[in-house]
Amino acid sequence: MTAEPTAAQAPSKTLADLKRHRRPLKNTHKEVVDNLSPMNKLALWITNRVGTFGFFLAIFAWTVLWLAWNLFAPANLRFDPAMGFVLYLFLCNVIQILLMPLIMVGQNLQGLHSEARAQHDLDVNVKAEEEIEVILQHLENQNEILMKMVAKMGVDLQQAVGSSS
Repeated sequence: MTAEPTAAQAPSKTLADLKRHRRPLKNTHKEVVDNLSPMNKLALWITNRVGTFGFFLAIFAWTVLWLAWNLFAPANLRFDPAMGFVLYLFLCNVIQILLMPLIMVGQNLQGLHSEARAQHDLDVNVKAEEEIEVILQHLENQNEILMKMVAKMGVDLQQAVGSSS
């Protein structure tokens, strides 16, 4: 068993020890983004754009225009017969088939990014805990020194605390 550090003993870790072993904080976002391949950057770009209201509005407008043109334009200008809209359905399916794996890749990359941020948060929290332990050890040492000084001066601590309030 190890005894609690006393005023005569130095705490196991000092502030100087922490500063000496401290690694600078890293920018996790920059590290992740810098390590992405061009294809992964493209997948993330598509994932981020497809998930926007602007993309929804573009698809909605395209659908309305397509259907309106093929329903209400002069018969000789229509290119996708009404009620079947085979070409429209084919193009929509191609878009879905192409976007689905790209979005999944982008979401996986976003998940890895999130895990990197979580690990960084854990590292910061561990550093903070170590620093707090050093501060608490320092405060305990100061308290012990003060108690010895009060005892050496012959002051009754209960009486001194009770008279000050």
